[in-house]
Amino acid sequence: MLHIIGAGLPRTGTTTLKSALETLLEEPCHHMSEVLARAEVDVPVFTAAAGGDFPDWDAHFDGYAAAVDWPASAFYPELAERYPDAVVVLSRRDGFGTWWTSMNNTILKQLDDYRLPGHEQRKAMLQGLWARAFEGAPMDDEAAVEEAYERYHERVRATVPAERLVDFPTGSGWEPLCEALDLPVPDEPFPHLNTSSEYNARITQILGDS
Repeated sequence: MLHIIGAGLPRTGTTTLKSALETLLEEPCHHMSEVLARAEVDVPVFTAAAGGDFPDWDAHFDGYAAAVDWPASAFYPELAERYPDAVVVLSRRDGFGTWWTSMNNTILKQLDDYRLPGHEQRKAMLQGLWARAFEGAPMDDEAAVEEAYERYHERVRATVPAERLVDFPTGSGWEPLCEALDLPVPDEPFPHLNTSSEYNARITQILGDS
């Protein structure tokens, strides 16, 4: 059962958040990185969900205590309804410009890379998630994306009750999560993972191994 639902967009520190939540909850957290290991399950399920055909969430997230990043965060309203006691974490960058630069240097740059395994299926899933989150704003129209980006965050804040929502800008550390979960702050540094350079190095390794 999910105790934490991420509502944050990709490239908002979600790998760091995954690591932190797994430390706090001592159970796995679903994340886009999980999709690489279970693409045959996740890609068709979330592609269908982006079109309105939702899965059995309990069965799909069996064994996970949290889900952050795409593909799961694109369905935060449905997940929040299914798990009414779960905390919703809105991870975010300090502004659109920082996020947009990171997206263009990583995910969007790789979207048309046919060398990646399962490219066509993965691309279809990502396009469906994008359309859901950004209301059809073209990926190459920065102004339209920025407007949709702002609306997305407004929508999360308007639809998730304040008592369930943790606003989690980059650099927030352990305290907001521990307070929401009523857990002690770990005696270790908060993680900092998956910079743009680390992301691209991982993609290069995947291509080299394929």
